[in-house]
Amino acid sequence: MSTTLAKYYAQLGEAVEDIYLEPDMDEDIDDMSIHLGNLLAGHTVLELGCGTGYWTEVVAESATSVLALDINANLVDIARERGMPADKVAFRVADALDLPEDIGKFSAVLVSFLWSHLTKGEQEKLLATLKKRLGKDVLLVILDESFVEGFSETTARTDAEGTTWEIQTLDGERFELPKSYPSDSALRKRIGNVGKEIKIERVEFFWILTCRLK
Repeated sequence: MSTTLAKYYAQLGEAVEDIYLEPDMDEDIDDMSIHLGNLLAGHTVLELGCGTGYWTEVVAESATSVLALDINANLVDIARERGMPADKVAFRVADALDLPEDIGKFSAVLVSFLWSHLTKGEQEKLLATLKKRLGKDVLLVILDESFVEGFSETTARTDAEGTTWEIQTLDGERFELPKSYPSDSALRKRIGNVGKEIKIERVEFFWILTCRLK
């Protein structure tokens, strides 16, 4: 993951969750929480990009166990403070694009609000890593944001690789960050090389993709 992206979210800290305070989002959050809980019930879950643990807490209610990773130690510390049961939920500071050798075995992997912040090349690297390290038939769940007119940031540019970028300002500092809002067809094309049984569902503010790794 790029150092710029990691730095932005490290500086954002607890404010990462401010997006969920939007009243219009309440129904979608409830719907996705229920759906995510049902999808991952009984699974041993690896979560990539856990941030402050907002969605980790949702998944932990029904999963058998969760190992939640984030590249930023300060966000992992915030997640730990949620007080989830230590015998069920563990946290680790690690880069999703460079998984530790001793990461372990899992029946499912959740990529939570990370996919849209990866460049095209990083997306390919992530998929290749998951296929190599986690193995065949592992459930892949990707949860991310949909573009909502008047709410979502507009893209500033598209590079030669096809990655779209947005501009964010935080504490007077300007950040250029990868940010994509992929269509269903684009997701199927990109995931199809490593996944089977692809399903995509959308609500106004979020989309969720599920598949089995080949």
